[in-house]
This record gives sequence, structure tokens and C-alpha cells, in this order.
Amino acid sequence: MDVSAFIMRLAIGLPGFLLAIVFHEAAHAWMATRFGDQTAKSLGRLSLNPAVHYDPIGTVIFPLIGALMGGVMFGWAKPVPVDPRQFKNVKQGIFWVSFAGPLANILLAIICAFGYAIMVTQVPQDFVFFTQFVEMLRIAVMINIVIAVFNLIPFPPLDGSKMVSTFLDYNAARKYEELQRYSFVFIFILWFTPILGYLMMPAIMAGTGLVNVFIRLLA
Repeated sequence: MDVSAFIMRLAIGLPGFLLAIVFHEAAHAWMATRFGDQTAKSLGRLSLNPAVHYDPIGTVIFPLIGALMGGVMFGWAKPVPVDPRQFKNVKQGIFWVSFAGPLANILLAIICAFGYAIMVTQVPQDFVFFTQFVEMLRIAVMINIVIAVFNLIPFPPLDGSKMVSTFLDYNAARKYEELQRYSFVFIFILWFTPILGYLMMPAIMAGTGLVNVFIRLLA
């Protein structure tokens, strides 16, 4: 293993990864407070401090594996506690609180894509950290897209499944949520087969297209 290459991948990918998971969970917490649930806020989770969202497996082990394998750093933070009973409108609250996390990642991907375009069109290439910043922003776009799309998959307990459940009646929603018992098998299949790549490809192409649009606008 090339240790220097691994450290470089870690240094370039870590900022985008931490931003992605921290904003994802903070967005859940912020939207929950908007709908009347103060649980996350009272526990200090309405914060952009990575320490309060830290999860040993999702924040350390999985992204390290991604960096070791030379791919995009992927992982998650500790889920924000939500009490739907406190929502002013339960179904709307569940939908928007669930969507807030992936939406935050989509917005971050757009911001990072714009930053990438500024770097490659407005900053001289002889700037000492030009290559590092460009790669950092490119990776941040990809990480946010991957996390957003993954969480929008409608399989419990992912955010997409909670959004879908708001359109089901009580009995159908309970049966749907029972699929969560197979979540480990589902994620295992996604992770070790080409299926996840097929799901991500259109979104990654859209992200690349967005970067190119910004570059053309700024060039």
C-alpha cells in the first residue's frame, strides 16, 4: 500500500465527506424544529460540529475503507433523534424532515460544483494549491451526490422510505417499515454488486453536467 497516496486521498476527501454528513444530519434537526419537534435541538444535534454527529463505523471505518480502496469516501453520521408526535402536521413533518438531509447534500453538491468552476476558470494554475483545491471540490461534489442518492433509495430505514411512507395508509406503512429487518442484506447486495453503480451513474453524470454548465457560464 502506498501510504503517501492514501494520506493524500484522505486529506482531499475528508473535508467534503465531513461537510456532507454533518450538513445532512443538521438539516434533519433544523427541519424537525421547524415542524415543532425540539428533541434534536435539546440534545445538541442542531449543530455543524462534527463531534456531535460522530458515529464510529459510519464516520471512521467506512470512509477509511473507501480511501484505502481508492474510491469515493462514503459513510454516515449518528442519526438525529426525531419524535413525530411533536410535529404540528405529522405526515408533512416526516416527509420534509426526511427529505431535508438529502436536500442539504444536493445543495452542497451545487455549491461545490460552482466552487470547482470558479477554481478552474478564475484562479491561475500556478497557484500553489490549485490541484489540491480542484480535486477537493470535485470529490466533494461526488460525495454529496452519492450520499443524497443513496439516502433517497426507498428502502427502510433510509430517508427515501420515510418519504414514501407518508403517502401510505397506516397498515401499508407498517408493512412497508417491516422491510427494515432485511436492510443489512439489501445494503450488502447494493455494496457488493454493480446495482449501486447503476443507480448512481445518472446522478453522477448530472453532477458532471452541472460542473460543465458553471464552467461555461464563468469562462
